[in-house]
Amino acid sequence: MKHDKIKIGITQGDINGIGYEVIIKTLMEPRILEMCTPIVYGSPKVAAYHRKALELESFTFNGIRTAKEADPKKANIINCTDDNIRVELGRSSEMAGEASYMALEKAVEDLRLGEIDALITAPINKDNIQSDKFHFPGHTEFLAEQFNVKDYVMLMVSEVMKIGVVVGHAPLSEVSQRITVDSILRKLRIISSSLEKDFSIKKPRIAVLALNPHAGDGGLLGHEEKDIIMPAIEKAKQEGILAIGPYPADGFFGSGDYTKFDAILAMYHDQGMIPFKLASFEKGVNYTAGLPVIRTSPAHGTAYDIAGEDKASPDSFRQALYLACDISKNREIYAEISKNPLRKYEINPSQVDEVIDLQAEEEDIL
Repeated sequence: MKHDKIKIGITQGDINGIGYEVIIKTLMEPRILEMCTPIVYGSPKVAAYHRKALELESFTFNGIRTAKEADPKKANIINCTDDNIRVELGRSSEMAGEASYMALEKAVEDLRLGEIDALITAPINKDNIQSDKFHFPGHTEFLAEQFNVKDYVMLMVSEVMKIGVVVGHAPLSEVSQRITVDSILRKLRIISSSLEKDFSIKKPRIAVLALNPHAGDGGLLGHEEKDIIMPAIEKAKQEGILAIGPYPADGFFGSGDYTKFDAILAMYHDQGMIPFKLASFEKGVNYTAGLPVIRTSPAHGTAYDIAGEDKASPDSFRQALYLACDISKNREIYAEISKNPLRKYEINPSQVDEVIDLQAEEEDIL
């Protein structure tokens, strides 16, 4: 790392939503400046508007031109927009979409150059940001292209669970055809690697969910489990990945089995996102696993309906910041360990017993 303290880049997101509210509320906490140097990519004018609307006049940003000028004792902001920018709280506008992209473009450039160590993206409106420069379903796909990454996982993270999906932003009608042995195996590789490198989890255990009700019920309700998911799990095990399943999703979450695993791989978006957000909506974090850089974001959207009303909770955004800092440190530690091949991970014998027990449960289910 190039700096004494972690530099965290923060994009403003949609200026008409709750982005600035959760950013400011988070950065008002003194302990944040002890952990990192925050740099907001946005607009001092828009920030001032939101401070006034929220009656948070005691908080101020330190205006800078480049990330190199960031004051480690202050919350910094870089102007990425036109001075004629206009805030229309709670409304989607072309100007807001353009401002979202301009901030994102500058932040990604600095992330690529190593001027910042990690990036937190405030919520965007996925419709008004669309242009000839941004034609993606969301941040995740945009960042994957920017860093030339084909395989990645939208990993939702909280203290309750970590869950990724095989098929993300796609119509439900296309899910079954997108689920293949290869697509499942690639996601398992990324999640397993990320858990070790980014979360410092030794020999992580990953639960794999079924696609069909009752895991296909022996083929009566679908063949994807036997023909695709189970072969993918077997291949993963041959590569040393502790993948177990497939588990019927309803029973898996209803029984609390998710607490026995370090991460979960769901087959499609809603199968994973619904239980995650039910359990962790206010404190959940969206992490893009598989990128060479670190990017997190809060699990919520723009929340136009409460913009400017001082009702938005900063909890999810705060957790996104904490996670970005933790992953940055964990990657440093992992890199140091990798340089010294004599330092091997020690596997706890009880962990092996737990894996055997889980495999026995898997056989009973199937």
